[in-house]
Amino acid sequence: MEPIEIGLWTSAGLLLMVVLGMRVAFAAAMAGFVGLVWLRWNGFDYDPARFGKALTISVRIAGLTPHSKVSAQVLSLIPVFILIGYMAYYARLTTALFEAAKRWIAWVPGGLAVSTVFATAGFAAVSGASVATAAVFARIAIPEMLKIGYNKQFAAGVVAAGGTLASLIPPSAILVIYAIIVEQDVGKLLLAGFIPGAFSAGVYALLIVGIAVLFKSVGPPVGGFTWRQRLVSLPPALPIVAVVVIIIFFVYNPFGEAWGTPTEGGAVGAFIVFLMALYRGMRWSELKSALLDTAKLTVMIFTIIWGVLIYVRFLGFAELPAAFAGWITSLQMSPMLILICILLAYAVLGMFMDAIGMLLLTLPVVYPAVMALNGGETVAAADSAFGMSGPMCAIWFGILVVKMAEFCLITPPIGLNCFVVAGVREDLTVQDVFRGVMPFFIADAVTIALLVAFPGIVLYLPGLVG
Repeated sequence: MEPIEIGLWTSAGLLLMVVLGMRVAFAAAMAGFVGLVWLRWNGFDYDPARFGKALTISVRIAGLTPHSKVSAQVLSLIPVFILIGYMAYYARLTTALFEAAKRWIAWVPGGLAVSTVFATAGFAAVSGASVATAAVFARIAIPEMLKIGYNKQFAAGVVAAGGTLASLIPPSAILVIYAIIVEQDVGKLLLAGFIPGAFSAGVYALLIVGIAVLFKSVGPPVGGFTWRQRLVSLPPALPIVAVVVIIIFFVYNPFGEAWGTPTEGGAVGAFIVFLMALYRGMRWSELKSALLDTAKLTVMIFTIIWGVLIYVRFLGFAELPAAFAGWITSLQMSPMLILICILLAYAVLGMFMDAIGMLLLTLPVVYPAVMALNGGETVAAADSAFGMSGPMCAIWFGILVVKMAEFCLITPPIGLNCFVVAGVREDLTVQDVFRGVMPFFIADAVTIALLVAFPGIVLYLPGLVG
């Protein structure tokens, strides 16, 4: 049997295991290992006496591959960014951020929901974990909205959708994972996420205002805050602004050389939030909880990475990525139409897989195909299909894919953010949350369409770096 045929059968088995409910990490590891054994044994013409040798070689590959990739220093960004988010929560910076947003914005129609979106965007700028963002604001924002008469499904949908912004607004764990898979500059990808993330938050806010104007009972405005009360609310939220500025200057300094690497910027940001947490009276039990929550989420992410890396190594031996890229470029369709079909395929996959697992499984095959469509990784902008150079295309496609991952965090039946919000709130069911996020599907579709039509939204900041 040809290696490509083995790759296709094994990939079909992986998808079957995922659909049947097996965790992506274990399904990918099992499929990758079985595929490696199959390939090696196939090379011996299925000689039973050679099965042991094929098994030994596959065990070595499966053991060495995850360590060689996961030991990369850049992956230390993930636990650092997650720790910033949890310590900011236990330092009650999230409450301060929400209170400031409420006092400045809540006077508009649907103002408390708009305040929630901008507060989640601010917290996303120090967190990088969508699930943590959704869980935190389910505790803070939903009670406030219900208190003044918001529809509970709509309130839950606002929090679940707002939490997805952490996938795009740096520091973003998913952007770091994308950068490692496709071997692109982490700093440029983090920079590229700022404007699209803020743009997404703006689209959400406009949608909420429009709904509140049309259906006045959905989100009544909140007034009565004086200018003094608004100004007083700003200082407690400044530490989050400070962390964002520090991370930006460590990635890109507009006045000269960058101060350091993104990892160093994240570490400095975590130290500042830690000092602020101590200043605000964080107890040992709260610090312990922040560290344990960070460890749990980090282990979950790294377990997925370990499992999928075995499968990715198998794909390389099966030559499936190259075959898929060749097939994509041979299609008699415009490159832009093919790209749109790929993004739609991500929307379907997201209904059955979590965001990180989906990206890890698909990018080794899809990324080479998209780069081939554009003309290759080294193509100049003038000779490319999408009007941008190879490295810029990699960044642009990365933001599009991560935005699709955001979309998948709220799509049924897997939408993880919806399950998190329902789990935090006993008065909500998962069905309530899914109904509440339905309007935000439209907002995400509009945002993705605009990012595809106007790549400059994504590429402006990375273009400043050179």
